[in-house]
Amino acid sequence: MDFSGKTVLVIGGSSGIGNGVAQAFRSRGATVHVSGTRADAAAYADEKGSDLTGLDYARLDVSDEASIAAWPLAFDRLDVLVLSQGAVLYKRREFEPAGFRAVMDVNLNSLMSLAWKYHDAVANARGSIITISSVGAFRATRGNPGYAASKAGAVHLTRTLGDAWAADGIRVNGVAPGLVETKMTAVTTGRPDRLAERLDGIPLKRLGTVDEIAGAVLFLASPLASYVIGQTIRVDGGRSLA
Repeated sequence: MDFSGKTVLVIGGSSGIGNGVAQAFRSRGATVHVSGTRADAAAYADEKGSDLTGLDYARLDVSDEASIAAWPLAFDRLDVLVLSQGAVLYKRREFEPAGFRAVMDVNLNSLMSLAWKYHDAVANARGSIITISSVGAFRATRGNPGYAASKAGAVHLTRTLGDAWAADGIRVNGVAPGLVETKMTAVTTGRPDRLAERLDGIPLKRLGTVDEIAGAVLFLASPLASYVIGQTIRVDGGRSLA
């Protein structure tokens, strides 16, 4: 999997799974651009799970449609667009209309906005768009209706764009991670009782890693997946089998 000479953009690539994906592409020769919510790369210097070494960083508020439209990062050709942005609200805040909309704007609406923004650049490269959803797309997430609905929407958006844009030379696919230790999942991974309960439901009996999620993304972006269209690969240690 050599991506030398390729240009990759990872939305949400400043930390967590997105950052692991960005560094995986960089280590294989790609020029990688990432977005995040903070003012500049220096603001992530002390952030656990964030390594911006060798990455070109730019701030973007994906929750705001006007910010996406005005974002100046432009490409004539873009080989890979990874949409790894994500949000979740706890303490039942997603049951409130404002909280529900906020999560949908980040986890679903911005996927379409950014896919459309870079459609022509990816088509010119005959490249790939890869969404990062969640196994939460396939099961109830009792306290997070916005998260579940948005991730399910991402899976079906991936299918629809895969079908619609294949003729444009774009392969659209996705990855649905299981439980991976990141800032977003600390509410579970940081509590031994809750973590033990979750691990009991995973056949491999362990957390996934950002590198394991990145491996699936690299596959989908590579020629090895040249005949794969509209699919979302579950990378969850078997959690969704039950």
